[in-house]
This record gives sequence, structure tokens and C-alpha cells, in this order.
Amino acid sequence: MDDLPVNKDLVVKFSRSLLANGAPAWQRWQAVRAVEFYRDFVLRRSEPDLSEMVMILARLGRKERNIDLEAPPTPDELAKLRGNFNRNEPLFIQTMRGEMRVLHYAAATEKAYVRWVKRFSKYVNSGELDQFDEKDIGTYLTSLAVEGNVSASTQNQAQSGLLFFYQCVLGKQLGFLNAVRARRSEQIPVWFSRKEIDRLLVHFVGVHRLMFLLIYGAGLRHKECRRLRIKDICFDEGHIVVRNGKGEKDRITFLPELAIDPLKSQIDVAARLHRIDVDEGYPQVYLPYALARKYPNACQELAWKWVFPSRQRCRDKRSGQVWRHHIAEEQFANAFKIALRHAGIPKHGVPHSLRHSFATHLVEAGTDISTVQKLMGHKDIETTMKYVHVSHQLGDSIKSPMDTLVHDRELRSRQTRH
Repeated sequence: MDDLPVNKDLVVKFSRSLLANGAPAWQRWQAVRAVEFYRDFVLRRSEPDLSEMVMILARLGRKERNIDLEAPPTPDELAKLRGNFNRNEPLFIQTMRGEMRVLHYAAATEKAYVRWVKRFSKYVNSGELDQFDEKDIGTYLTSLAVEGNVSASTQNQAQSGLLFFYQCVLGKQLGFLNAVRARRSEQIPVWFSRKEIDRLLVHFVGVHRLMFLLIYGAGLRHKECRRLRIKDICFDEGHIVVRNGKGEKDRITFLPELAIDPLKSQIDVAARLHRIDVDEGYPQVYLPYALARKYPNACQELAWKWVFPSRQRCRDKRSGQVWRHHIAEEQFANAFKIALRHAGIPKHGVPHSLRHSFATHLVEAGTDISTVQKLMGHKDIETTMKYVHVSHQLGDSIKSPMDTLVHDRELRSRQTRH
């Protein structure tokens, strides 16, 4: 396949077509950044220079995402959006955190990007990062690949964090990053056979068993399962609405029949905790900022509460608000590790392996690949194709040459005896 041409006029035309279709500035910013990535790492070029367009879209996106509603936020609302900071951190890190929160970056992304900027600051032994340019960043990224032996995805994450800091925080235009790229490995995801799923399930009880049923039975990501809200469980229609999945995409997937009764019981538990929180003066729950502004009382409604609430209330690090968050990541992860050991399954599985198993078993059952793509919430069909294994054919329609050799030998031996 020939490389697609990239020039400034085409990119401007592309951005305007997105605008005509209603795409907000932050999505157009992501689109142009994707073109930059293609230019840098596929075409291996530094032209055309799209940095000015990136900066303009970043500024527009900042404004737009603050006003998903009609009126711009007040200074008090902006301060609330930026939240609390660790005042012991360098000022440039506090500024970066504030910018990321204004642009509604996920907490995990904020944590990762900040970590890479801190590591770069340590690498150059300076907190005055505005004096460094793309050459210095390229040298650092090369050192990660050559000396640190990091994976391609880790190196890409480091680059994204540094690009965000320089372009959206410092407002500094960067050219081509000439760095040695980490080699991307071709890995087959870990999945379990149906028998192994059955062996695993018996080692789960209570909430963890229900989470197992949903992750495997509905193909949820571990994070998506923990963040389910009561309003997104549709018992009558028999499906689950996954909100703000990876890439901020919504999708609909199965509600496994085996999960219905325990899920209703779990929602009853969440409702009781909600009534306790209301009685004790803590009715709030986290909502995305635009929704929190548009529906200020929604956070007090049962429908918006987590299906899997935490046992205790805690103070949110960003907002300083005290509320009951969803169940912590390590709870199911630890239970899964113990179950894997007790089931005697010698695979390096993690909770996400249940999602891999969901997709693999659907494909093996003959489900159309485009349907699997929609259920998984994949943007690219190539991602879904990773689950088209030949494992179910091995030993059935496909035989090892050693087995066929032994089989032929035994056949000749029987013919000779007769």
C-alpha cells in the first residue's frame, strides 16, 4: 500500500471537514496530532510543520471543553476544575496538572504524563525545561529505547507526555523528534479455554464472582466494570451500556443472564450505602465536569451511583470532595491472582485476560468479526483480528506433522500384519 500524502492544505481541509461534521476542537486537535505522528514515524519527515495548527486547536479545545455548556466557567469554577495540588511539587508540574484537568484528561493519563516529565527533568538535571528542544527530547527517547530497553508503547507514552507539556503548557513549537524507536513486539494476548474459565469461576464468591461474570460475559475492561453506574444496567432490554470507554466511546454489550440476580442484589447493596451517605451528609458522587455543571443535583441521585461502591468514603485528591468512590483496582486483581493459583492454571493471566477470552470464544463460535469489534469497542478492525486464533483448529482440522508421521507408521504396521 502506498503512503498517503501529507501537506498543510490537505490537513487544513481535513480539519475543516471534521468541523463541518460537528467535531469539537479537542477532537480536531487529536486528529491533527495523529497526522503528525503518521508524518514523523511512517513517512519519516519533518514537513509540513503543523505545530501552529496544533497549538491553535489546543487553545480552542481548552475553551470548548470548559464550556460544554453555553456560558464560560467562572474563575471559581476553573479553580474547582483544576482541583487540589501538591504544593511541594515544582510549579511547572502543578501547571501541567491544571492544564490536563481543564482538558479533562483521565487521572491515570495525568499520572503517567507527569511521571515522564519528571523523569525528563531528572535526565537533563534541570527544572528549567523551556531551555530544551526537540533534539534533547529525541536524545532522551533514544536513551529509553537503547539503555532503558523499554517497549514501543512505553516510549510512545513518554513522547506524548513530553509533547503535551511543551506544546500545551509551555506553548513551545517542536519540530521532528529524531529518536531511535523501540521495537514493537507482536504478542498474542493471553486467554483461557472454556474449561479453564469454568475452573476459575468456582474460586470466586460474592462481588468478585459478579465482576468475573461481567468481565468475561460482557467483554468489559476491568476499569469499565469497576466504573459501572446503576443507570447503565438495562435489565428489561438485557444489555449494559458502557459509558466513556477507551477513547471516550460508548457502546452496548451483553447483560449475561447468569449475572442478573446477583447484579440486582449488588444494586440493593449500593442503594443502602447511598441512603446511609445521604443521611450522613455525603450524597455526592463523581461526575464528569460538564455533567456536574449541567445537572448539579444528578450526583445525589441513586441512578448515578456506582454499581460496585467502595466500602468506605474517601477524600478525592483532585477536588478535595468527600464521597464514596467505586471499588479499587487491586481488589479484583488480587482475587484473580489467588483464583488462578488455586485453579492450577499455569498461565500469566490478568483480569484483562477474561476480556480476551470473551472475544476469542465469540470468534470460535462463529460470531461475525464486525460484531465482535462492536461488542469490544475497538476502533480498528485490526485490533479485533488479534483474537482470530487457530488454537481451536489445532488437533482437530490441523494436525502436527509428528502426529501424522506416527499415525502413518501405525497404519503401515497394521497393513503389514494383515
